[in-house]
Amino acid sequence: MPSLQSLSEADRRLVAAWAADCAERVLPIFESEAPADDRPRDAIARARAFARGELDAAGEIRRRFVAGRAAHAVSTPAAVAAARAAGQASGVAHMGAHALGAAAYAAKAAGLAAPDRPTATADEVRWQIQHMSAAVREALRPLPPLGADPAGPLGSGLLATGVLGASIREIQAALGDPPV
Repeated sequence: MPSLQSLSEADRRLVAAWAADCAERVLPIFESEAPADDRPRDAIARARAFARGELDAAGEIRRRFVAGRAAHAVSTPAAVAAARAAGQASGVAHMGAHALGAAAYAAKAAGLAAPDRPTATADEVRWQIQHMSAAVREALRPLPPLGADPAGPLGSGLLATGVLGASIREIQAALGDPPV
């Protein structure tokens, strides 16, 4: 049986575009530190191509870790988070819950890049929620609450803690109750 965090391929294609939008907003943070490293930009482009039906899930599953490795090429926490946002966006082809990871890492990157703006993280999460289409909202709503399913991105790992966890919980709360 597939994981509750997987989503159908049609729903993964829907949420991949939103995840790419979230990651792309913080891409300049990464690129300002590593302008010659195109792995995060490529991952975002691939997430968009997957959303359009131009790439298949199997091919993207094999490539989903490439952008995340770019996090090792930078040193500032904001740039690392921006690279991880792109990596999570590219992972949506494999598992839909990675869309929430992309959003959370993007919010974290935005907050870390603007330490003089205490609302930067919350502002980014608010933008993400406001730019979520009704179809994306419906696709994400059936995901289990963060920490309720031990496996996958929404398990008890990194995404469940700190600003990442807080961001995902806020997004999930904005989705409303899952359908019965």
